[in-house]
Amino acid sequence: MAMATSSANQGRSSRRCLKLLLLPWLAYGHISSYLQLAKRLSRRDFTVFLVSTPASLATLETRVTEEGTAKIHLVEIYLPARPHLPPHYHTTKTIPPRLNDALMAAFDKAGPMLSSIISNVAPDLLVYDVLLPWAPTIARSHGIPAVLFSTVNALTVSLAMHMRNRKGQEYPFKLNLAPGFRSSSRKNEQSSSGVTEGNGLSFVERCLLCMEGSSEIILIKSFRELEEKHMDYFSSLSGKKIIPVGPLVPDPGERDEEQASNLIAWLDEKDQSSTVFVSFGSECFLDEKELEEMAYGMDISNVNFIWVIRFPLGEEIALEDALPCGFLERVGNRGMLVEKWAPQARILAHPSVGGFVSHCGWGSVTESMSFGVPIIAVPMHLDQPLNARIIEEAGVGERVRMDEGGRLDRNEIARAVKHVLIDDEGESAREKAREIGEMIRSRGDAEIDHLVLELNKIF
Repeated sequence: MAMATSSANQGRSSRRCLKLLLLPWLAYGHISSYLQLAKRLSRRDFTVFLVSTPASLATLETRVTEEGTAKIHLVEIYLPARPHLPPHYHTTKTIPPRLNDALMAAFDKAGPMLSSIISNVAPDLLVYDVLLPWAPTIARSHGIPAVLFSTVNALTVSLAMHMRNRKGQEYPFKLNLAPGFRSSSRKNEQSSSGVTEGNGLSFVERCLLCMEGSSEIILIKSFRELEEKHMDYFSSLSGKKIIPVGPLVPDPGERDEEQASNLIAWLDEKDQSSTVFVSFGSECFLDEKELEEMAYGMDISNVNFIWVIRFPLGEEIALEDALPCGFLERVGNRGMLVEKWAPQARILAHPSVGGFVSHCGWGSVTESMSFGVPIIAVPMHLDQPLNARIIEEAGVGERVRMDEGGRLDRNEIARAVKHVLIDDEGESAREKAREIGEMIRSRGDAEIDHLVLELNKIF
C-alpha cells in the first residue's frame, strides 16, 4: 500500500498542471469565496473543480463563462433525499433558517458521493471548508492530501481552538465583546443551538475537527493588516502554517446587470464619500421593528444611502408596506432602495460611498476593507460580534450600540452613521480604512503567489 501511494505521489509531482477539488459549505458567502480562489488559481495554471449542489451552482454558472475561467469546472454533488428537504433547499440562500441544521446533516451524508467524484476527477488535492470535518477522511482514503480553506477569520477559529485546548485560561488578546442582536420576534428564524441534526457536532467542534484534518498548512480568507496576532496564535495552537489568501474580492465589474447600471448612475450624481451602503447579506433579515428603526435612522442621519432589503423565503413584502408611512417621500432622491440583490463590490468601489452599514459577515468585512470603506457595525449572530470586534480593534469603523433591551435604536443608528461619514471624530476611522485599502490593492495577488509556492511544496 505504501508503494502504491508513493507511486501516485510521484505521478502527481510530474504533472505540469495540478488538479484541485474545492468543496465549500452551502452558504453563498462560502461558495463565492471558493469561486474567487478558483479563479485566481486557474490563472496560475491549476485546473479547478468546484463541487456543490445544483441549487448552489445555479448562481455561479454565469460567473464561470467569462475570460480566464476555462480551467474551472462546476461539479454537482447530490444530497440524500429527504421529504422536508427538496433539492431547491440544498443551499442556505433559499432554505428557511429553521432547516439549516437538517441541511448540514444531509451534507454530512454526502461522503460516498464525494468519494465517487474524487474517483472520477482524480484530483491532486482536496480543498475543503471549515464545517465539513468528514471531507479530509474521504480524501485520505483516496491517497490524496486535504487542505482546509477557512472562510471564517483567524480570531474565530483561534478562539475556538483556545476554548478547547486551554480551558480556564483567558484568551491572550482582550476582546471586550458586546453581543450581537437577535430579534425575539423574528418570524422565520429560530434560535440555533449550534448543534446539527443527527451527529451532535457543534460549530466549534466542527471547526476543530476540520483544523486537525488539514495537511501541514491551513488557508484562511484574511490579511495580516487586520489579524496578524490572531493568525500567529492560531498557528501556535494548531501546529500548522497559516496561509492568508487575502480578501478574495470579486472584480467590481462582475455580474453587471441593468440594475447595477442604474445604481452606479445614481451614485455618480452624489458627492465623494457622501453615501452609506446598507446591507445585511443574503441570509440575515431584519424584522418589522428593526426595519422601522433602520429606516428612521437613515432618515434622521440625513445622508445619502443605498439600502438592500431582503425578506425570508415566502415572506416577500412590498417595500412601501414594510417601511414607515411617508418614509420614501421624505428621503426622496437621497435614498435608493433595492430589493434582494445589489452589486456590492461595485457599490463599495464607488468614490461616492463613504461607509457601510453591515451585519459584519466576514465576506462583507473583507470587501469593505479592500475598497477602503469604513464600517458601521450591526452584528447579528454567530461570528459577527467577533468580526465587529476586529473592526473596532483595527480602528476602521464604529459599532451601533443596542438599547437596554438589546434592540436597534434609530438615534444610535444615525449617530454611528454620521460619526463615520461626517464628524471630525470619525476621520481617524476613514483614514485608517483608506490606508488598509491601499495596502491591500498595492499587494495585488501577492498572497496567491505565496499560496502557489506552498501548494507546490505538498507535491
